[in-house]
This record gives sequence, structure tokens and C-alpha cells, in this order.
Amino acid sequence: MTNTVESLFDTGLERYKAGEAASSLIPVFKDLCDRAPKSSAAWTCLAWLYLLDDKASLAYKAAQKAVKLNPQDVQARVNIAVAMLETGQKGLRQHVDFAQQLMFVNPEWQEEIKNSMEDGFNRKPDWQSLAKVKNWLFPEE
Repeated sequence: MTNTVESLFDTGLERYKAGEAASSLIPVFKDLCDRAPKSSAAWTCLAWLYLLDDKASLAYKAAQKAVKLNPQDVQARVNIAVAMLETGQKGLRQHVDFAQQLMFVNPEWQEEIKNSMEDGFNRKPDWQSLAKVKNWLFPEE
């Protein structure tokens, strides 16, 4: 079963990278999260897809699970901060600060987050909450 989950994940990621719409990939990653409920990567991807599809409250719930499963996941921290902004919740600054600390410890994650944000803006050009989080994480840019 693990191979099935891994291959589903890889296929879903490839489809996303090929430019497939978030709305058509959400069921794929929901299924993955059902099959592998402890996969923080699947929850992180699902949260991102929900954010791209303007489903902020669902994104928040998925991002919460991702952060709970892997508190060191920078993308999960970014996702939860964006979702909190979009749903008007307080306390998102702790996630932004923690993401900054993680990127300081591992500069490779900084590049991954920059690439992820660039992809987000390509798919959703006027994404205000992502722009705010980007400005907090990378104030020099």
C-alpha cells in the first residue's frame, strides 16, 4: 500500500508541476490524506491546493494537520500563515517567525519557499495574503 500512496503522491505532484488546476488535484490529495493520514507532505500539498482554489478554511484545517505532524515543515508553516490571514485569525506571526528560523538553519528551504511562492503568484497573480507572508519572510526583496 505504501508504494501506491507514494506513486499517487508522485503522480499528483507531477500533474501539479505540469500546470494542472488545483481544483482537479484536490480530490487526488484528499484521497492521499485519507489513505495516509500521517503524511504531513500530503496534508501540506492539500492545504496549498485549497489556498489556490480559494478554500481558505479547508486550507487552514489541512495546514493545521500538516504542522501538527511535522512542525519543522517550512511550507506547512507558510500555508497555515496564509490560511490564517485569509480567514482572519490571530496568532499567525508565530508561524512566520518559526518559518524564518527554519530557513535560517537550512538555506535550501529558503529557495524551496521562494520557488513555491513564485509558483503561487504564477497561478494566482493577485494573491494578497501570500504577498504579505512573502514580505514578512523576505523583507529585503
